[in-house]
Amino acid sequence: MDRSNTPRGPMTTAIHAGEAPDPATGASAPPIHMSSSFVSDDISGFSAHDIQDHSPYSYARWANPTTDMLERKIAALQGTDACICLASGMAAATAIFLTFLSAGDHVLVSDVSYVGVAELARDTLPRMGVEASFVNMSDLDAVAAALRPNTRLVHTETPVNPILRLTDLAAVSKMAHEVGALVSCDSTFLSPLGMDTNALGVDLVMHSITKYICGHGDAVGGAVAGRADLIRQIRIEAGIHHGGILSPFNAWLIARGASTLPLRVRAHCDGALALAQWLESHPKVIHVTYPGLVSHPQYNLAQRQMTYGSGMLTFQVGDAATGQSLARQMIDRLEIIHYAVSLGHHRSLIFWMETQGLMDTSFRLSGAAAESYRAFAGDGVFRLSVGLEDPSDLMTDLDRALV
Repeated sequence: MDRSNTPRGPMTTAIHAGEAPDPATGASAPPIHMSSSFVSDDISGFSAHDIQDHSPYSYARWANPTTDMLERKIAALQGTDACICLASGMAAATAIFLTFLSAGDHVLVSDVSYVGVAELARDTLPRMGVEASFVNMSDLDAVAAALRPNTRLVHTETPVNPILRLTDLAAVSKMAHEVGALVSCDSTFLSPLGMDTNALGVDLVMHSITKYICGHGDAVGGAVAGRADLIRQIRIEAGIHHGGILSPFNAWLIARGASTLPLRVRAHCDGALALAQWLESHPKVIHVTYPGLVSHPQYNLAQRQMTYGSGMLTFQVGDAATGQSLARQMIDRLEIIHYAVSLGHHRSLIFWMETQGLMDTSFRLSGAAAESYRAFAGDGVFRLSVGLEDPSDLMTDLDRALV
């Protein structure tokens, strides 16, 4: 294993971090270790609490060489001490919440976030005695007012899914740390290369590695990266006790995708900017939201905080009935873009997301919070994950459906 501390560029890191030629065969590509158990040369305890950083492999739920390789690669890309990979992005979010929150604690959550996280915080955590509050984290006064002495965690997301509203992470992190709370951030929309979360004060950054890190839409996984002591706590709580580990085969697939992440991120973002600019002038489109556009209301924050503009954009076409009608046309007419959920794949994906349905089920916002959401989404948006196809072909494909 190459343990050099010499700083390296993102492409070199993506390709080589965590990997080394196989010592038994000399194979250049990393192997897949599918074994569930490992032969021991030592007498050791039978508890995961006995595991040390350099303990030999024993049981695959505790550690696996292929998964370890991916964890080292993601930690290097993110610039953190350590990383744990889990079975899905939701497993990663759940791991953060259930490791660091107990009955009587308070958690502050972005009022717009991935729908699974929103529902977990609203429906599951209260059953366990954890009080959750929800706040528009682009409103720093609201964040300050919502913090409490028993706030143990502030869970952010930026850009938020699906409306691409941003959170000033440096400001939110400072306020959270002043009351002794940890800060976690879902940075799935940006990948580890899209934002320096360490410099912005984030303690734990999570990704659905199904998305940009994998990049090919063929493996599901999640990751949490951060300080070694925090990741060790998550590994014992979530990896050992909850058991939501990542399969070695999926780890191998995702690591294979991660090796080209820097190239793909640039292409995703270049394509997204080209599509966003084209859509702004399309007669059927009434509004486009993309952090790389000057028209984004938080463009200055995006320029200050983000390295890339993301491969994600949304656009509005009018009321809900118009959106549903055009969604049906997309299903029938699109030839390149897939009408499907998910994001970050090499192929472009689009999906209609109606505002009222999300208000009724996942977000349940009202008053000023609902108005803030509608300022970005109107009656609904098409969420477009721009893939690696030629932008001109994507424009032709969309034009075929937007009639």
